[in-house]
Amino acid sequence: MTHGGFGGISALVADDEAPAVDELARFLSDDPRVAAVYTASSGADAVRHLAVQSVDVVFLDIHMPGLSGFDLARAIGRFDRRPAIVFVTADEDGALEAFDLAAIDYLLKPVRLERLQRCIGRVVEALDITGGTPPTRDDLIAVTTGATTRMIRRDDVRYVQAQGDYARLFTDAGSYLVRVPISDLEQQWADAGFLRIHRSYLVDLSRLEQLRLGAEHPTVTVAGAELPVSRRLVASVREIVESNRIRPRS
Repeated sequence: MTHGGFGGISALVADDEAPAVDELARFLSDDPRVAAVYTASSGADAVRHLAVQSVDVVFLDIHMPGLSGFDLARAIGRFDRRPAIVFVTADEDGALEAFDLAAIDYLLKPVRLERLQRCIGRVVEALDITGGTPPTRDDLIAVTTGATTRMIRRDDVRYVQAQGDYARLFTDAGSYLVRVPISDLEQQWADAGFLRIHRSYLVDLSRLEQLRLGAEHPTVTVAGAELPVSRRLVASVREIVESNRIRPRS
């Protein structure tokens, strides 16, 4: 079943409850940013559809008989062209697992139109960030502010501060606490230009504004913040900066 018009993103709605499918498909079809909407009545039906028709985003009910939404998301993760994933469910308890599967968003039933519109905006933004390729877990990271969970871009993170088993991400818009150790982020983000300069700090090398590695207390300045550099890491930080010909921003 197909809905939609011309231009914009394509979406697949997978849910075993027909009224929920029809309502969400109608909401999506009415949004000018959505070009086409396809529907599936089960996880297996969604897999069959995706085998012949690629889409930009999949809206998945978590609790479906047979292949659950989480099962389907894991299967989609192995596709050559992986669509963005949004979970739609009446179950709030699955949010953490949803974001572990790199979901763009998590909608609670009954879906409110205003909330869905914000979700579509996130999908469009995420696809634009990654040049039309659905984002990976490393492109976006789930952060919690109050009772709201949202996704922010890794490219917006200037530096990271360790806070026990958590990490605080600093962006121009503010800071966000995430339930991820800084050591994990160090490994995951190394290829994106992030460098551990201290047991408590990980920085985006492209955001360096000033280096004071020869000072009695070595520091670097990132986004206006002067951060300490461990003495044992000074030599390696200097070597990486020089080998990559990084020039601090003025």
